[in-house]
Amino acid sequence: MPSQSDRSFWIFNTVVSIAGIGFLGWLLLIREGGGAHADFSFMPAVNAALNATAATLLVLGFAAIRSGRRELHKRLMVSAFAASAVFLVGYVLYHYAHGDTQYQGVGAIRTVYFTVLITHVVLSIVMLPMILTTFYLATRERFAAHKRLARWTLPIWLYVSVTGVVIYFMLRP
Repeated sequence: MPSQSDRSFWIFNTVVSIAGIGFLGWLLLIREGGGAHADFSFMPAVNAALNATAATLLVLGFAAIRSGRRELHKRLMVSAFAASAVFLVGYVLYHYAHGDTQYQGVGAIRTVYFTVLITHVVLSIVMLPMILTTFYLATRERFAAHKRLARWTLPIWLYVSVTGVVIYFMLRP
């Protein structure tokens, strides 16, 4: 039976996740970007760097826990979360100000791009609730459950971070 704090967490996680997905859906699918008076054209490069940083921190965090360095693992994972959170802010700012970037490639590479993009987007949708739950289990010192979920969270989060960098480079002429 979940405790009251567990119930509060699940409600928080659900509300934040649905609100985040809803907002991004509105931003990318309904609202036409552009027209803002700010120039955020530098943000895609910053966002790619933040994704690369998050991926690096995730790999280092995995190595730290595998070598039994729990405190270092914790700091690295919180840092990866911070890098991903700052990425999300930059992503929202850029897309609010500039709208979507259209892919210009043709032929087989276009199929590769959209395959990477679609898997990246679908998996990024599940990341927020997974990451929040993985962190929650760790803070509650439910390490067996944390480890079970982290076995899924880590590779998906790593994939989303790495493919974010790949997408950045594929969008560059």
